[in-house]
Amino acid sequence: MKTLHFLLVLAAASAPGLLAGGTLDVFVGTYTGGKSEGIYRFTLDTETGATTPPVLAAESKNPSFLALSPGGDRLYAVNETDDFDPGGSGAVSAFAISAGGELRPLGQRSSRGADPCHLAVDADGRRLVVANYSGGNVALLPIQPGGALAPSTFVRAHTGQGPKKGRQDGPHAHAVVFDPGGRFLLSADLGADRVFVYRVDREHGTLQPGVPKAASLPAGSGPRHLAFDPKGRFVYVINELASTLAVFSWDAEGGRMSPVQSVSTLPPGFSGDNSTAEVAVSPDGRFVYGSNRGHDSLAVFRVDDAAGTLTLVGHVPTGGKAPRHFAIDPTGRFILAANQGTGTIVVFRVDGESGMLSAVGEPVLVDRPVCVLPVPPRP
Repeated sequence: MKTLHFLLVLAAASAPGLLAGGTLDVFVGTYTGGKSEGIYRFTLDTETGATTPPVLAAESKNPSFLALSPGGDRLYAVNETDDFDPGGSGAVSAFAISAGGELRPLGQRSSRGADPCHLAVDADGRRLVVANYSGGNVALLPIQPGGALAPSTFVRAHTGQGPKKGRQDGPHAHAVVFDPGGRFLLSADLGADRVFVYRVDREHGTLQPGVPKAASLPAGSGPRHLAFDPKGRFVYVINELASTLAVFSWDAEGGRMSPVQSVSTLPPGFSGDNSTAEVAVSPDGRFVYGSNRGHDSLAVFRVDDAAGTLTLVGHVPTGGKAPRHFAIDPTGRFILAANQGTGTIVVFRVDGESGMLSAVGEPVLVDRPVCVLPVPPRP
């Protein structure tokens, strides 16, 4: 996501009138079992930041992470469970998005591993890849012409472990992201302290190990999510267990990641417990943001355009506890931060010069929000 972020920017650029202000739908993935019943939807005014009250868009069990089709007319959600089939797997659900923003179910398929937590759709809209956290693997599911999913045709198991007992006793695939060229898939594995690189074999529908097959992070880092810069030159990896952001250069021809820099996501002197969650790059590539759970903030970094390196600008409190995920709207004007611990989604206006954020309006109330997904209007 992120290829998803990359696609959102392209969609925004082609949507007439969007950059001049408009209204778009925002879908919210959640953990169910409390007050939440599934996927929620509200609207965001891209001129003022105003929102509407959330409504239930679709009932679904633990639809924790969401992804869009390239055309923006299909939505896919992981069902983060281990009881979908006798093999102990979770599931992936498909939905058609109506012109009014309603979701129509298109069915479910096994994720081929326990506790799927992330997913990505390729630029052709023909393949979906899902990361199974407890299963320690990634699975490829073909997308049928109508948007429904076919059964998984390929599974690639991760290997490795790290020093953090209870979190790194084995592999834990935590993110899958297609590179902007669509030739490679990157998967951050929290348990193995590696980002695995796969070559996408479109002809046979498989994922083949890259050369080298992975980029390594320092022991105990716990790489969680990652994002490409808009030009596809750099990869930013946020490390959950170490509260760091790692910068890698990206060789789009060979599919290689080379380390450039590592910075803390925390302010100097912070001594409390913290774990990171999400990373995103602004549409213009000038800023990188990372979420801190514990410090409960978004860290703001300025990007050196030539080197890709990061300089800390500051930290912005997210107005709630445990900001699990955040997203930048396609215009680049607003960031929406989902505070899982307090059941709030806070809208922030982005200062285009400094990259810093200021809260707008009242929080959107959704129980245990895990993912926020702005959907650009369709042309």
